Amino acid sequence: MRGATMMRTIAGLAITFCAGVAPHALNAANPPGAPSVILIQNATVLTVSHGTIEHGSILIKDGKIAEVGQSIKAPQDAQVIDAAGQFVMPGIIDCHSHIAVDGSVNEGSVSVSSMANIAEVLDSDDIDIYRDLAGGVTAANILHGSANAIGGQTVVIKLRWGQPSAKLPFEGALPGIKFALGENPKRSNFSLPGQPKRYPATRMGVEETIRGAFTEARDYRKAWDDYNKRVSAGGKNLIPPRRDLKLDPLVEVLEGKRYVHAHCYREDEILMLLRVAKEFGFKVRTFQHVLEGYKVADELAAAGVGASTFSDWWAYKVEAYDAIPYNAALMTRRGVNVSINSDDAEEATHLNQEAAKSMKFGGLSYDEALKLVTLNPAIQLGIDKRVGSIDVGKDADLVIYNHDPLSAYAVVQKTVIDGRVYFDRQRDIAQRPERENEKKALLEKEKKSTEKKPDAKKPEEKKPEEKKPEEKPKPPALVASTGGAL
Repeated sequence: MRGATMMRTIAGLAITFCAGVAPHALNAANPPGAPSVILIQNATVLTVSHGTIEHGSILIKDGKIAEVGQSIKAPQDAQVIDAAGQFVMPGIIDCHSHIAVDGSVNEGSVSVSSMANIAEVLDSDDIDIYRDLAGGVTAANILHGSANAIGGQTVVIKLRWGQPSAKLPFEGALPGIKFALGENPKRSNFSLPGQPKRYPATRMGVEETIRGAFTEARDYRKAWDDYNKRVSAGGKNLIPPRRDLKLDPLVEVLEGKRYVHAHCYREDEILMLLRVAKEFGFKVRTFQHVLEGYKVADELAAAGVGASTFSDWWAYKVEAYDAIPYNAALMTRRGVNVSINSDDAEEATHLNQEAAKSMKFGGLSYDEALKLVTLNPAIQLGIDKRVGSIDVGKDADLVIYNHDPLSAYAVVQKTVIDGRVYFDRQRDIAQRPERENEKKALLEKEKKSTEKKPDAKKPEEKKPEEKKPEEKPKPPALVASTGGAL
């Protein structure tokens, strides 16, 4: 495992330098003994929740926002960050991400893979964590892929680069599960050589797969409820129902303990899942992509469902032909809680610009655009009491830009999570020569370890003796039968 990790690190170093962003050493973030009190001052503070504060300051204590306003005096021993001429906004929250996953995001062998759990394969060494930090992302919803009608369990993380995988999950965030509708779960463009196509192969099959799974889950929950009632009543020698790891997460959905995030495109499948959810008494928390959401925005608003979409991706496959860049704005105007997501590690590095596009396509206000990547996704993930805006008592998850965040010229200067600086652009630039040397040394070491060593001389093997071809017997000489005379 150490060798494999080293090779991934070398690959990450090479890719990172080619991309022009240096990798992050552990000491690039505040060490564990970093100051517990930080004052960011002289900045334009974009609170998202209660307007903009010019020449504002933010006081951070023990990882929480302690005070927001103007003319805040720095306490003794506080670390002071002078952000004169810069902008501070809440950390960006990506509601649809696949970073920090070790291996494939799809357990595609079965149509219902709810027993699989993304939280068990988090990879804290994934260089995309650092790159997204450099783009201002502080939290992300890490989703299973869309190969299944009901996919694996999902987890919300904070991008605490340099910390072990166990430290990534967002404490207290409700877990989720990934559903998928349309072409992906019916495997329209995918097959394994020599193997029969997996059910379902049609949209109606996707619907019945979900309905069948929740029918099983409902019966499974009833069996456990009946058993627990008998136990409470003092029953003896009772045999509990058999534990089913596939159905346990679906029971949590029925009980409101796990969020459903559903990959979708078309209006018909959106309405289908709303009907199935109503039938079984659970709620869809977010529709992901939801590119035809503008067609059924009223229905989404009435159901209280969030929509996490792209800014302007369309026509990249048949399901996306009716997608329009006005989607986010139109759904917002109809009362839907909308966020802009990435679904891509590179896209996540400029989600601030993706949000800004909604001002051009649909005329959203400045504050409405900012909410698309801050407060709105926080609400969708149920973490808005902790993050999403700059308010006293919330986690100090912040981003400092050199220009207005909705400008194409804005570059992240610092990214703060829990009051700790996890990305510092100036420190990053200063460390690049050192990292370049480290990369060269690692590559040279790897090269030497793979050089072919000369083989030891082997004893000469005796060649087998060649067999001579057998001579055919000659016919006997003719001898006269009379006294030897011819």
